[in-house]
Amino acid sequence: MIERFLKQTSFTSQDDYKKNLQFIVPERFNFAYDVMDVWAEEKPDKVALIWTNDEGACRKFTFKDLKEQSDRTAAYFMQLGIGKGDMVMLILKRRYEFWLSMLALHKIGAVAIPATHMLTKHDIVYRNTRAGIKAIVCVGESYVLSQVSAAMAESPSVKVLVSVGPEVPAGFHDWHREWPEAPAFVRPEHPNDNSDTMLMYFTSGTSGEPKMVAHDFLYALGHLTTGVFWHNLAEDSIHLTVADTGWGKAVWGKLYGQWFAGAAVFVFDHEKFTADKILRQIEKYHITSFCAPPTVYRFMIHEDFSKYDLSSLRYCTTAGEALNPAVYDKFLKLTGIRLMEGFGQTETTMTLGTMPWTEPKPGSMGLPNPQYDIDLVKPDGTPCEDGEKGEIVIRTDKGKPIGLFKEYYRDEELTRQAWHDGVYHTGDEAWRDEDGYYWFVGRIDDVIKSSGYRIGPFEVESALMTHPAVMECAITGVPDEIRGMVVKATIVLSKAWRDRAGDELVKELQDHVKHETAPYKYPRVIEFVDELPKTISGKIRRVEIREKDKKMKNEE
Repeated sequence: MIERFLKQTSFTSQDDYKKNLQFIVPERFNFAYDVMDVWAEEKPDKVALIWTNDEGACRKFTFKDLKEQSDRTAAYFMQLGIGKGDMVMLILKRRYEFWLSMLALHKIGAVAIPATHMLTKHDIVYRNTRAGIKAIVCVGESYVLSQVSAAMAESPSVKVLVSVGPEVPAGFHDWHREWPEAPAFVRPEHPNDNSDTMLMYFTSGTSGEPKMVAHDFLYALGHLTTGVFWHNLAEDSIHLTVADTGWGKAVWGKLYGQWFAGAAVFVFDHEKFTADKILRQIEKYHITSFCAPPTVYRFMIHEDFSKYDLSSLRYCTTAGEALNPAVYDKFLKLTGIRLMEGFGQTETTMTLGTMPWTEPKPGSMGLPNPQYDIDLVKPDGTPCEDGEKGEIVIRTDKGKPIGLFKEYYRDEELTRQAWHDGVYHTGDEAWRDEDGYYWFVGRIDDVIKSSGYRIGPFEVESALMTHPAVMECAITGVPDEIRGMVVKATIVLSKAWRDRAGDELVKELQDHVKHETAPYKYPRVIEFVDELPKTISGKIRRVEIREKDKKMKNEE
């Protein structure tokens, strides 16, 4: 498959990869037709999707099944009036209908907008009106249905509502009753150009309403390197990425790149995460490749690995936020598997990563993915030297890289702020070592300025994570009259340490950080909590901690 899209299909070193990675770009690329339907023709009986849920149900889909059922789904959507360019929001959790819907919308040339099931009425109204959403396909669960229904009076653009069950209230089409009766699919004559919008995500920043990140049809092609090289997948791989379909990481790890490789995508449709549940699935279904945010690994390493047979597991990756070296070391000790880190944004595919031919440096994001022209720059735009902190940027003066977003939809000003003069600004700060590896410092908005020092949250979190008392932590800045800001640590303690929370442990943790890293970085304020605020994707919401502290300060 990949020889259709790459001039060289295997690499032996980073230098080889950098020199010889070159895409073959079809005139009108459509992932559903050019990858999935080709697999259905060449390997019809190859298992492409294994779906199971926490009630024990299991369904397997071959490439032939996915072609036939995505064709039927496309025909069903077209019968409902969904056409090329129409905006369709998918609130489907991990239901298998998500994959049928994504492929069907690609075949029609419509725009897929995955969204989390945690949206409120306000969130849904905002998305409907800002994007001009025409149809919503959602799970038939009380909360989701109630929020969608409540939003309709203020959502004039929405013409079609579809429920995949189990509940199907009045006003919603019944997927499982109507879908089998859909007419034969007739492929549209011209479903898309490469520059057409294929996919859109609403992504929240540190302030303001969510941004609409629009991707063209070549975005899917950009993920070839994600699945084939970073995840190191082949046709005999069974890959599990822990991600809700409302988050961009789902298409990083549960769709495009994996199917370029011909691997089986494994989906565990569960309501509540526990590390034990995930490890049981790896054991039961003989998962060979696993990817999850560091949060998941932080919980996994506290399990008793002797209870599980993980002999099938060959390769593990992580992304979503920076990986603490202490977690890397413990996971390696427990499994013998090195965690290969990657970095990217909703606006990109993987831009930095540790590939199979490179040696990981625990805590580093890895090396630049050569499909992007990556640089590190100072505030004045000049390049950083090795060891200097700067912003990660992508240079686009020679053309837009495959995988980089099109625009912030309907927001020219916001697009210009982030992407101007041939440079896309990621807003993430890092430093580069003498071997070219990048090391995450933090979001530029998250960096703490204290007594003239710039302190990245990740470096303090990494120091704290080496103490056995710390299960999870988040570093933020709190205002201080003398120092401007001081470092605050919000900490979730390991079970064995929870009854020791108090001043003595605070002092012990402060001294530990002073020993592990530069003393000026130690947290002068420590708060113990039961859990950290997180996005549905598992990223720690430091902004929520800051807002809570600010509110408490104002109330004093």
